[in-house]
Amino acid sequence: SCVISQLPLAPDLSDNRSRGAESSRRDIVFVVNPRGANGRTGKEWKKLLPYLRSRLESDYNICESFTSNPFHAIDITREAIRESADAVVAVGGDGTLHEVVNGFFWSGKPVVDNYQGAASTALGLIPLGTGSDFARTFGWKNDPCAAVDRIARGIRSRVDVGVVSRESGEPHYFINVADVHLSAKAGYFASRYKRFGKFCYVLGALRAFFGHQNRDLRIKVDGGDWKVFSNVTALCVGNAKYFGGGMKITPNADPKSKYFEVVILEDFKWYDFILNLHKLYNGSHLMVKNVSSIRASSIEVENSSHDDDIFVQTDGEHLGFLPRKFSILPSAIEMIC
Repeated sequence: SCVISQLPLAPDLSDNRSRGAESSRRDIVFVVNPRGANGRTGKEWKKLLPYLRSRLESDYNICESFTSNPFHAIDITREAIRESADAVVAVGGDGTLHEVVNGFFWSGKPVVDNYQGAASTALGLIPLGTGSDFARTFGWKNDPCAAVDRIARGIRSRVDVGVVSRESGEPHYFINVADVHLSAKAGYFASRYKRFGKFCYVLGALRAFFGHQNRDLRIKVDGGDWKVFSNVTALCVGNAKYFGGGMKITPNADPKSKYFEVVILEDFKWYDFILNLHKLYNGSHLMVKNVSSIRASSIEVENSSHDDDIFVQTDGEHLGFLPRKFSILPSAIEMIC
């Protein structure tokens, strides 16, 4: 197995290529955030390695790559795709997966490999983090050995990716759920309480409720007319079903459907959340008054007033503030699933 250096460049991948006559095995690059889940990801990864090698080493070059700072996984992924890796596997939670997905794109376009042009690198996932909400949509348990078995079987299918854009600046990609206002603010605070594990989501939500005010939002679906939704508490754009540590927020979303499910909660008070919490977890909240669901391939969201403090997050990562446009990229990535 090869270990990629801590630099974004991965010279050993190109060394493998120059020895190509000797080995036709392709590289699988495992992107590991060793500090994930309060350091648990690094420890679990070490325990998993012997099993992973026994299952995969006869067919692939196994390349470990440890991230050393935020966004490092993006650089590692781009380099691996350019060097024709067979797959890039995110080892960790939704944050690591989110970075790896963003590494499949550069300057608004898919990354291409240096040799064949069109990239054929697949995305893989070994859930080993605080939150593994994306894995839940596929019914995957937090079982790293089962994830290795999936990679060994190598069955692939294409999944959609969401892209978030605004008038200026680089587009940003997400694979799970993007959300706006209260839930995005809760995610922003939850990231500060990661040391409390899964409980961080509850603490984040409580903190977000302080000083929260529902706001009127202007929304345009699939390029139609602008429509005002009043007293919006939260708006969620689902490519997949779960967020916030297991809430089935967009229960009809399917990452192979070529559509988002957009769920809008209007005029919720803090006690409405408490009363409906079980429904948010089992996905039956769409029957609740003031909850609407829209199927869309693009949605633009802006604040009705001129304040610019409405939070936006993607896959649990803080992205800034409204206005934003969310669009689906159908079948954008091939995924091992």
